[in-house]
Amino acid sequence: MDAAVRCGECQWSRDKGSKDFTDGHLCRCRVCGCQDLWRQKDFPPALGLALVGTATILSCVAWAFYQPAIAIGILMFAGLLDMVLYMMMGDMLVCYRCAARHRRTTINEEHPRFDLETAERYRQQDLRQREATP
Repeated sequence: MDAAVRCGECQWSRDKGSKDFTDGHLCRCRVCGCQDLWRQKDFPPALGLALVGTATILSCVAWAFYQPAIAIGILMFAGLLDMVLYMMMGDMLVCYRCAARHRRTTINEEHPRFDLETAERYRQQDLRQREATP
């Protein structure tokens, strides 16, 4: 018997979906069933913005005190830290249709990175659906 996928807040559920996986890799969205998924780094955007913002402010303070070497060093350190974090973070899959994020799953290396054309197709589809609904 397949386990159910459940939402703890709204109590939505569906069966595990044996067709969601191919060779142990997630091949379609566990929420809506869409087969268009894209890979992105599983990195919290707020942390990235905080890193850039802090480095910018500290660098501006160093420039204000006529310390250009320190200002550039701060920016270089922030860039290096960002690169190390980027390399350490794993990937997750995101659904184009419902934007569900699938973490802690084995990812097939053939999953593409973000494609603007596919995202725009789903965005336009969503807009047409909303216009058709009263």
